[in-house]
Amino acid sequence: MAKFSAVLNFIKKNAAKIWAKNHIKSSENFKRNAAEDQEKLLMNLVKTAEKTLFGRVHQFEEIRSVKDFQAKVPVQDYEGLKPFIEKIKHGDRNILWPGIPEYFAKTSGTTSGAKYIPLTKEGMDFQVRGAQSALFHYIAKKNNADFVNGKMIFLQGSPVLEEMNGIRTGRLSGIVAHHIPNYLQKNRLPSWETNTIEDWETKVDAIVQETENQDMTLISGIPPWLVMYFEKLTEKHGKTIKQIFPNLQIIVTGGVNYEPYREKMQQLLGGKVDIVQTFPASEGFFAFQDDFENDGLLLLTNHGIFYEFIPLEDYGKPNAKRLTISEIELDKDYAMVISTNSGLWAYSIGDVVRFISKNPHRVLVSGRTKHYTSAFGEHIIGYEVEEAMKRTLAKHPAQITEFHLAPQVNPQEGLPFHEWFVEFSSEPEDLKEFANTLDFEMRQLNAYYDDLISGNVLQPLKIFKLRKGAFIDYAKSVGKFGGQNKIPRLANDREIAKKLEMIKVGS
Repeated sequence: MAKFSAVLNFIKKNAAKIWAKNHIKSSENFKRNAAEDQEKLLMNLVKTAEKTLFGRVHQFEEIRSVKDFQAKVPVQDYEGLKPFIEKIKHGDRNILWPGIPEYFAKTSGTTSGAKYIPLTKEGMDFQVRGAQSALFHYIAKKNNADFVNGKMIFLQGSPVLEEMNGIRTGRLSGIVAHHIPNYLQKNRLPSWETNTIEDWETKVDAIVQETENQDMTLISGIPPWLVMYFEKLTEKHGKTIKQIFPNLQIIVTGGVNYEPYREKMQQLLGGKVDIVQTFPASEGFFAFQDDFENDGLLLLTNHGIFYEFIPLEDYGKPNAKRLTISEIELDKDYAMVISTNSGLWAYSIGDVVRFISKNPHRVLVSGRTKHYTSAFGEHIIGYEVEEAMKRTLAKHPAQITEFHLAPQVNPQEGLPFHEWFVEFSSEPEDLKEFANTLDFEMRQLNAYYDDLISGNVLQPLKIFKLRKGAFIDYAKSVGKFGGQNKIPRLANDREIAKKLEMIKVGS
């Protein structure tokens, strides 16, 4: 029996390597022809939805080019599409896309309450293909598929779905749980019963119990919850993750930038594990790290999504220029706008990207359109605070669990300043020097901030330490504690800061 099992494992991993090589060959065409493919894709999307309510309202029958589309369909967020989505929720058909969606991916919103993002069968197929493509690219680059014979865990939301007028509804990660390929199902953890636990801490405790004695080879989840899972394992066993799971080969992560968590993750792992970053969302699977040894996420330009890019400095202005993939520049920040085969049209997803290469087109996720700090005109974005923190940690060894930046406009004394709330898991030797370096790096990354400091409009930033578990407590207090919820790294107000002030250790 053992010999038979070994033969099966050999066949399985070698079959995966063959599939991966064939997939890479078939994907070369879209990498070379992104601009041409994108325009054809948009015309196909428009033609398919021509007789829908949205298509009739926006005169899709008259659209013959990208410029026609941009003239007919304005950029909009969820509020703009909400009247159409409400009709779908009430059972109407042929509203944004022919028929009805297969799913609603339910997300938590700030201004709109719960959001219901339509996800058609075509859109779901591309979600799955995007994840598969990420793994195939990894296997081909690594020339190793040993992980397919071990156990795999996906830290995700509950797979239990509700139904709304024939449309299954739930968190995206819970929906995805129903689409794990058959060849991975036998290796997948946790159990269905554990996955359906709603309370996140109880769920992670159950996952620890189910997985601690298994041969884990692939683990997937967003960085803060991977850290939580790993911390529980290491505290329980007094060992590093690689000691607990010696065959762990790959971590697939997404949702937030991995870089600020890298040092903490390396400490917890205690050994070499390959990291593959992805860029998925309820609205679509946009990109993944096609070379795990280098930065940059390969933008999927043939996966049912047409992309437009608005220069960040123009975002929100009337008649802001909407660029196609053929018009973008490298190393510039763009608000990303999508039209999809799930019926989202010129939809601003709120993410900011920066291209680092063309042909193939690779991006970094540099921030969120609504998450920035500009109380004094500095317009600092996520990429800048994360990069400044990364550089500072390289100079002053420390480990952070999470951080948040907010402006302090009316301090009790002295000039205004940027206030950084930081939860350290391992503090720097000299917190004052750490703060000075962080301020220096911010000045290097943002010229406006540098001018404000030089001109004595602002005093240098201040760091306030938070006790361990502070961000988890904050997340619980606002109902954002769970596998897909993320805390903004920066804000233009003090809404989050006021709550964090209540649990800080001190300055």
